[in-house]
This record gives sequence, C-alpha cells and structure tokens, in this order.
Amino acid sequence: MKRMIIFCMLFFCSTMVLTETSPRTLKYKQIIKKIEQLESMVKEKDAELLHTPENPVEGCLDTAVTCFQKGLQKLQPASSQDNPKFTKAIRIVNRFTYKDSGEHCESTCESYMKKTPQTFLKSFKNLIQ
Repeated sequence: MKRMIIFCMLFFCSTMVLTETSPRTLKYKQIIKKIEQLESMVKEKDAELLHTPENPVEGCLDTAVTCFQKGLQKLQPASSQDNPKFTKAIRIVNRFTYKDSGEHCESTCESYMKKTPQTFLKSFKNLIQ
C-alpha cells in the first residue's frame, strides 16, 4: 500500500512538471497579447509610416528586432483616453529581446519598406511567433 501511494505521488508530481510552461513561453504570450492590444489602440489615420521588417533571414533577426523597437517609440495612441494603457503596453512589448547570433547582417532598418502601424504590429507579432 505504501509503495502504491508513493508511486501515485511520483506520477502526479512528474505530470505536473511536464505540463508547466516555461517562463520564456509565458513572456512571449504576454508580449503577443500586448501587441494585439496595441493593434486596437494605435493611431492609424495620419500616422507616420514605419520601416517594417518582413520575413527577415536568420542572421538579421537582431536587426529586425531593433527596427521594431525603434518603431514602437514612434507609435501614437488613437485617443488620449487610451494613453496610460498604451504606454504600459509599449513598455511591456519593448522588453522583447533577441540574442545576436554573431552573424553580420547587411540590411538596416532603412532597407525595409515603410508600412502602416497596423501592418508594422502584425509583422512584429509574426516575428515573435
């Protein structure tokens, strides 16, 4: 009977460890959620077009992330009522980092086409996913 209880406890503990998500996965999910919130709050009319990396190659991911972080600073809320939420979402999304692979990338932010803020945020979300 003792062995059966110990086995059940070990089985339960091991399944709990296997189903727990990593902190990195939770961080990415939070950032994606905030990007989706920004999509609904961002100013679209008369907004500045932003350099938008789309499908960057493996060696240029660091440059792409840097471009997105620079572009985030240029986004504006659609209404002044959204400003506190907007600022908080920008701060959380800006936490996304990518470790450089060490490869030299030929492209710069200016080499990417300028797109609307909505398209910019969708591309950033696709990059994270």
